[in-house]
Amino acid sequence: MKKIAVLFLIFSTITLLSQEEQTESVWRLNFLNPGVEYEMPTGNTSTLSIGTGIGYSGSYPHTSVGGSSGLITSFNPFLDIQHKWFYNFEKRKSKGLNITNNSGNFISARVLTRGESLFGNSNGTDGLDVAIGPTWGIQRKYGKNFHLLFDMGPIYYFDINERHGFFPLMLQLNLGFDL
Repeated sequence: MKKIAVLFLIFSTITLLSQEEQTESVWRLNFLNPGVEYEMPTGNTSTLSIGTGIGYSGSYPHTSVGGSSGLITSFNPFLDIQHKWFYNFEKRKSKGLNITNNSGNFISARVLTRGESLFGNSNGTDGLDVAIGPTWGIQRKYGKNFHLLFDMGPIYYFDINERHGFFPLMLQLNLGFDL
């Protein structure tokens, strides 16, 4: 865990030293998982995104009710922090495609913290769980201010009751508006 935090800080520091900025600061309102997000430049092709709200999520293996194999749902308050490194800005610009509001493909380091389940059919956690891992994703701005973000990647999760595990594929889909 400490090694992951140190690597995250090293990558963040390196990108903060970049001179030319192509990335932009953006405020967003997401409506698929209701919340607010702020994305700020950390370098010419990197950003730090911080989002909070109440979102739908599936459960981790240890949170299902009575070993249920059906659809498990949970609505939780969340804090989502993601450091994104965009890798195709130049290619998009050369094809005449938009990079406004950080429209591009990225890899990231993501930390997602969820509070206790507000409602749903999941035991959830008794207070707090954390998921960390790398992701690959895309984000686009369409029209005047419509925003789409999709990303996926493996995660390691743990909670305050020392339950933990590896989940092979976490998916995220955000739809909303850039302000």
